[in-house]
Amino acid sequence: MPTRFVLLLCALLALPLAAQDTGALRFPERVEQGSLVVGKVPAGSQVRYRDRALRVSGYGTVALGIGRDEVGPVQVQVIDPEGREHVATINVAPRDWPIERVNGVPPATVNPPPAIAERIRREQAQVTQARTRDDARVDFGGRFLRPVEGRISGRFGRARSYNGQPGAPHSGMDIAAPTGTPVKAPAAGIVTFAAPDLYLTGGTLLLDHGHGVSSNFLHLSRLDAKVGDRVERGQVIGAVGATGRATGPHLHWGMNWFDVRIDPQLVLER
Repeated sequence: MPTRFVLLLCALLALPLAAQDTGALRFPERVEQGSLVVGKVPAGSQVRYRDRALRVSGYGTVALGIGRDEVGPVQVQVIDPEGREHVATINVAPRDWPIERVNGVPPATVNPPPAIAERIRREQAQVTQARTRDDARVDFGGRFLRPVEGRISGRFGRARSYNGQPGAPHSGMDIAAPTGTPVKAPAAGIVTFAAPDLYLTGGTLLLDHGHGVSSNFLHLSRLDAKVGDRVERGQVIGAVGATGRATGPHLHWGMNWFDVRIDPQLVLER
């Protein structure tokens, strides 16, 4: 039996909390805010979530992201190959979002002058474009590993203030580790963006896992992969640093489903 099929089957059997099985549909009944949802439908089905048509793998696997502020319940519409309509309803459990206060950040990264603000906008647009990719690969279906070991110094979704000024919620997991510590790919994928010196995020690398699911690695001191590279789970792709807006060496590991930010910690626990 192919290794990829075994990994995918294991992932589907480990759906979070209780799973609903409506005919040939299999989705979790309840997830937390910030979750990656992996479901199963009849191969050849048409699937929609909100205003997006979801890619369906040859095995009938689909993926979608539940946002930080989603209140739910959410519904997934399915038309199976025989034309029958099904609806899977997923309840969303709320989470607490305490405030994290980050001090000692360079003031120009909190209130950048116009020229720097334009640079930030331009760089973030490039990253956003890389997240629109929708490959048929199902690299997200296997078990994820932590890209680096260390203390979790920042958690997904928590409201943040920088130097006492309110900022956007934290978009990923921060892992404190010494500069130069190797960063490993948490799952296989294709590198879709790699830049050594973005203004806010410093050394930045995006890894696409298929179906719109991607990981981003920020503040890297070194990049060991380039755009277009295929990397495997556990392969070294860079090194921890403190580049960009950072007060010390750490890895920021974020995850997205297209433009929806998801919590890497929940993906590890899936």
